[in-house]
Amino acid sequence: MDNFIVTLLFMAIIGAAIGGVTNHLAIKMLFRPYKAIYIKNWRVPFTPGLIPKRRDELAKQLGLTVVNYLLTPETFRKKFFSKDIQDKVEHFVQTKVEETIFTNDKTIQDWLNLAGFAHLPTTIEQKVEAIVEGQFSSVKNTLSTKSIRTLLSDDIQNTIDAKIPVAVQHILEKGEDYFLSPEGEMTIKAMIDDFLSSKGSLGGMINMFLGDSSSLVGKVQRELVKFLQAPGTTTLLTKIFSQEWEKLKDRPAMDFLQDVQFDPILSKLQVYVKEQLAISERLNQPISYYWPEGNDWAKYTVIPQAIEKAFVKAEEKLEDVLKRLNLQEVVREQVDSFPVEKLEELVLGISKREFKMITVLGAVLGGLIGIVQGLIVYFI
Repeated sequence: MDNFIVTLLFMAIIGAAIGGVTNHLAIKMLFRPYKAIYIKNWRVPFTPGLIPKRRDELAKQLGLTVVNYLLTPETFRKKFFSKDIQDKVEHFVQTKVEETIFTNDKTIQDWLNLAGFAHLPTTIEQKVEAIVEGQFSSVKNTLSTKSIRTLLSDDIQNTIDAKIPVAVQHILEKGEDYFLSPEGEMTIKAMIDDFLSSKGSLGGMINMFLGDSSSLVGKVQRELVKFLQAPGTTTLLTKIFSQEWEKLKDRPAMDFLQDVQFDPILSKLQVYVKEQLAISERLNQPISYYWPEGNDWAKYTVIPQAIEKAFVKAEEKLEDVLKRLNLQEVVREQVDSFPVEKLEELVLGISKREFKMITVLGAVLGGLIGIVQGLIVYFI
């Protein structure tokens, strides 16, 4: 009886040892050896381990599993294109726009500095100067090459033509008023005295004969007034003015501007335009200064519409994007390049307890098998 118990215990211990060691080796052989072992040209069986040996197939299968069951278009739609996510994104964008753009004290120039356009005001002023100079040169060229007739429209020319008789009548009336005034009498007397003086002795004889020139002044004054009031005078002056005006129409406008200094005019014009634009002063204001209602418009109109359209477009392009990403190939490459040592450490670290239980279970089963074998031997 004692021999039976000893034999039974011996068989149980041997069976437990075989079962435990076998399971332990089986677990180790999942990963080890990492590479095939060769004796000359003969590869030792069961090398490398199961996972290193089937690594390519494992990587490919994992890629298919990820694409077909984990990272599917439907999964992305549920996770990233739900109404809740859209509302959160919309709220986030609204908050950031309000905080950073419309309620921020940063000026437009500050935003330009952040964007790398610190010298934009100077650049704009230089562009403005160049534009003004270009337009000014164009005007000068036009005045030099085109006649007044070409520059003035028909309406303006007809208006000036119609104003010539009016101007002549106004000149004659002013002339009449002048010669009837005391100043006009003095002018006539001075003209008569100068005329007689220029005639030498003949003028002196005429002056002696006439005596005081006042009577002659009165006569000349009356004749001048009659001349100015005569219809023929109006007609003559109107004709002269019209003829001269027609001649002027055919001359370039620049002929009458030869003595004008254009450089100072150009400089003053450029300064005036820059002062009116006041680029630096205008850029040193926040956006809300020019656009008080911009915050509400962006927050309640632009952002909701933009977010909604972005989500719709992104959802439409989702499958195409996933195809372009080629997640299956990405997963395969990552698994294929992942070190087997790290993979073993990861798996054993996560399932260490379970693998120990498998080893223990192997030992228990081996022990039971040993006991059964001992009983069989005993009864036989």
